[in-house]
Amino acid sequence: MIKEGDEIPDFSLPADDGTIVTQDSLRGRNTVLYFYPKDDTSGCTMEACEFRDAFPQFGKIDAQVIGVSPDGIESHRKFKKKYHLPFRLLADEGHKLADQFGVWKEKSMYGRRYMGVERTTVILDRDGRIARIFAKVRVPGHVGEVESALRNLEGSR
Repeated sequence: MIKEGDEIPDFSLPADDGTIVTQDSLRGRNTVLYFYPKDDTSGCTMEACEFRDAFPQFGKIDAQVIGVSPDGIESHRKFKKKYHLPFRLLADEGHKLADQFGVWKEKSMYGRRYMGVERTTVILDRDGRIARIFAKVRVPGHVGEVESALRNLEGSR
């Protein structure tokens, strides 16, 4: 299980734009990695749209936003196009990255138990370390919390 201060785990995942994103490609810039359960579902759409609407603010503080879910590339491309998302979405189809970050967990809905992504946001600093972890995210107001944490991170440099 990762914790604040740890280095980013080794990974290589395809993005909806055809690029491959690795831990090394994230160094040099603050990164918001937000893990979400599924494309085009109500909570995930709300979260993506809140990041979309705040996206210009993240650019002003030199931070990139990247969404991660177990959905495939085609699902990500449709989701991104439908909601005009200006950031990359990573396909973690085998949930390996979710496992590494400890966000692939047993969940329960309507009495049915299943494995899935627990909505979590991780801020990675320029040096490739985990600066902040927001676990069990509740969407309303969350993007503002993330932006504030990034500004504090920049202020402490």
